[in-house]
Amino acid sequence: MAEENKMIKFIITRQDDPDGKPYEEEFAVPYRENMNVISALMEIRRNPVNAKGENTTPVFWEMGCLEEVCGACSMVINGKPQQSCTALVDQLEQPIKLEPMTTFPVVRDLAVDRSRMFDSLKKVKAWVPIDGTYDLGPGPRMAESKRQWAYELSKCMTCGVCLEACPNVNDRNDFIGPAPLSQVRLFNAHPTGEMHKAERMDALLTEGGLQDCGNSQNCVKVCPKGIPLTTSIAAVNREATIHSFKSFFGSDYHN
Repeated sequence: MAEENKMIKFIITRQDDPDGKPYEEEFAVPYRENMNVISALMEIRRNPVNAKGENTTPVFWEMGCLEEVCGACSMVINGKPQQSCTALVDQLEQPIKLEPMTTFPVVRDLAVDRSRMFDSLKKVKAWVPIDGTYDLGPGPRMAESKRQWAYELSKCMTCGVCLEACPNVNDRNDFIGPAPLSQVRLFNAHPTGEMHKAERMDALLTEGGLQDCGNSQNCVKVCPKGIPLTTSIAAVNREATIHSFKSFFGSDYHN
């Protein structure tokens, strides 16, 4: 078949609403060089006709930056959770199967509600607290050696891919997942963020915290940013052990 007439087949798992029943629908999209999954979805949205030639509703999905920064376009592509903006059609086995992530509730079609992940970030206070009511002056400097690995952790875009790959993140437990654990390490290392270190460690020792990690290491394999998630989890685990001992013996926790 001439390349200008080449069609790419997609099998998309759809769901009309959060309580709807999932079903599959096939689409054929004209091939374009350097096409990614999102450009194919845009073509389906522009002309919502399925492979049978029937008019249908446009496929619904989320997107933002289109350059692997926002994390909104996560979905399961050929059985692997990843970003659809950087998933190139030429590198995918066909037919290409698109499914929503199963760790999160489906909103519609390929879009999911990632509130679970954001709630976990709130639980561990994944932010640097500041008082904006007056000028605090320049903050403390971070050592360059620490800044370099902290920068790698800061690349997290809360895409949810690591939670989707983790076998311990499911509807049967409250495990917060790899990304929030790594963010604890990031903000504990910050000169200002470490003021809430004890609170973060307390949160990790509650139900759904560190003890629910099964060390499957799936998370680090799928992270689109290459974040050393298992290294972070190990580091936080050591911190949690020290924190537990100090709390048990009544020592003040300053580190």
